[in-house]
Amino acid sequence: MRVLLTGSTGMVGAHTAAAFHRAGHELRLLVRDPGRIARALDPLGVPAPEHVTGDVTDAAAVERALDGCDAVVHAAALLSFDHRRDAEMQRTNVEGARLVLGTAARLALDPILYVSSLAALFPPAGEVLTADETVKRPRDLYARSKSSAERLARDLQAEGAPVVISYPGWVVGPDDPTVNDGVKLIFDCLKAGAFPVMPGGVPTVDVRDLAAAHAAAMKPGRGPRRYVLGGHFLSYPELIDSYTRATGRRVWKVPIPGALMRGLGRLGDALRRLGIDVGAVTYESMLIATRGVPCDSSPAIGELGIGFRPTDDTFRDVLLWMHGQGLAERRHLGTLLD
Repeated sequence: MRVLLTGSTGMVGAHTAAAFHRAGHELRLLVRDPGRIARALDPLGVPAPEHVTGDVTDAAAVERALDGCDAVVHAAALLSFDHRRDAEMQRTNVEGARLVLGTAARLALDPILYVSSLAALFPPAGEVLTADETVKRPRDLYARSKSSAERLARDLQAEGAPVVISYPGWVVGPDDPTVNDGVKLIFDCLKAGAFPVMPGGVPTVDVRDLAAAHAAAMKPGRGPRRYVLGGHFLSYPELIDSYTRATGRRVWKVPIPGALMRGLGRLGDALRRLGIDVGAVTYESMLIATRGVPCDSSPAIGELGIGFRPTDDTFRDVLLWMHGQGLAERRHLGTLLD
């Protein structure tokens, strides 16, 4: 099967490309900068695929990229806390989804896999988040853009288009070409020897398991489907304990009230409106961080035949990769290198 992949130079896209390569699919990439392909895919053993240079918001480029393909995976998205990129993020995440998914539906590709976000479904109505959760109207721009794109994808599903939507949890893993915020968080906690403990927890999924799920979903003729891919739900103490088991190092647990974190998020929103960079400290991100709930991934496990590796193994692999990349010093890894 010839599959177009967007977002291939990001962590999720790169590992998805590797899973598709192992499954024997013929890949084509839509990329803005072809120079980033080797950096993303070489470490994963993926030979440079055919590519089309262009942007997901360029209708002509999307049309060229989809021509002759059987299926598509739309993993491209922009997450930025720089207010100067707000318009670009809205355009990339919403217009990009409209063009890629809509054009693929018009060309009768099957399946059309869209990588969504749990942020589009938060907060959940119950104590467990499922793929049937209603789409919310968050105020954070990234979450709002993913919510708008989610509505586009579900509208296509309602029309009968074979759109498959995946909702990853917190994606963690080695071989991250972008060194995302998750990796930076791990690094900062290693250096500090301390980790904040808040209410709630984090659904944590290994990027390799997420990619395997995407490959397993790449079967035509099954119609519209939605899968939550939350991996393992970890409370913050459990997250810290996993790091400790991997390294043998004691990490101090620093209790922080959820209300305080959400208050800091509101302050971050206000500062951001004034043009002050506060990074990921937004009300929406703090709401998700302090009120996270488990995800129901059982439909994906049953229908796709996938599993989720132990998070201890994931964190161990991440830490070893970080050390190999010069992102973590030997002293940060404790007994892991012994």
